[in-house]
Amino acid sequence: GVIDMMRKLAIILVIVGALNWGGIGAFGVDLLGNVFGGTYEVLSRMMYFTVGLAGIYLIMTQKLENKSD
Repeated sequence: GVIDMMRKLAIILVIVGALNWGGIGAFGVDLLGNVFGGTYEVLSRMMYFTVGLAGIYLIMTQKLENKSD
């Protein structure tokens, strides 16, 4: 359903964020920033924010799933 789709999208966004951080750490390259016009451009910041929200969503849903066990 919709929840499964949201979870899959959140996982994809978190993976993208992790790969971006890996690129920054390993090569000094901010892939998302480069794609969206620069690290501090509005589009880049919106993407970073969306990735952050996806991470928070996964943390919250994981906590709820663990509570029901």
